[in-house]
Amino acid sequence: MQKTKVKYMQRHLGNICLFALTVLVFTSCEKDAVQTVPERQWELVWSDEFTGAAGTRPDDTKWNYDIGRGPNNDGWGNQEFQVYTNSTDNVRLDGSGNLLIIANGSNGAYTSGRIKTQGKFAYGYGRYEARIKTPYGPGIWPAFWMLGDNINTVPWPQCGEIDIMEVRGQEPHILHGSVHGPGYSGGNALTKSYVLNNDRLDSKFRIYAVEWGPDYIDYFVDDYLYQRITPDDVKGKGEWVFNQDFFILLNVAVGGTFVGFPTSGTPFPQTMTVDYVKVYKEVQP
Repeated sequence: MQKTKVKYMQRHLGNICLFALTVLVFTSCEKDAVQTVPERQWELVWSDEFTGAAGTRPDDTKWNYDIGRGPNNDGWGNQEFQVYTNSTDNVRLDGSGNLLIIANGSNGAYTSGRIKTQGKFAYGYGRYEARIKTPYGPGIWPAFWMLGDNINTVPWPQCGEIDIMEVRGQEPHILHGSVHGPGYSGGNALTKSYVLNNDRLDSKFRIYAVEWGPDYIDYFVDDYLYQRITPDDVKGKGEWVFNQDFFILLNVAVGGTFVGFPTSGTPFPQTMTVDYVKVYKEVQP
């Protein structure tokens, strides 16, 4: 979601989480295909389950805040309308093991929250997942995503970006998964959409995940593989930059180039509820 942002079922065996998929058929807006995923075993390396008292901030040993309208005061490069704050009006725990990221709006003025693990946790190949209930409505833009940890020295998009979950609030049945890199960023990102034909993403909590290795990034929703991106996909476009550590971001934007304007049909406040975020490393059986 950068342009600064421009932008299964689990089985637990002690600390080891075994995830086995054989042949999966997935459907996107573009085409039908078949993927075969090898059996993989995962060991938890980092997590936040957002335990804490209601109304308190998330763990500051794990999360930082982005504040304001972006380094260039340009809506984070996407012409977003909100101002990000570190107020508990916008980012807080609910006391029941959930993180709330809340977009508030009144008379065309919007505030929201954007938190990140930058400077506190970054990691490379593995499985990244979050259990999230998304908000909805025209102009609402929830996201769970990652940026290359070298972004302070290597500008976007050369640092790389992995968008695990993005939703246009006016299309609450469509999930977008993308990568951005040099030669394939912004409107030219490598992306695919997963469509729920008879349901909405915001109807319940769902697990959004990527499994990332040296030569693949696999995208899942509720254990369903709907996209694989490989270095072959960037040939002729640019450089594969997904071979370094990345940090994690969670946010709810209001407006911007990806979603357009909020309307009278966009109720506020809008809340993205996050049950947990977990990162696993692959272990050999």
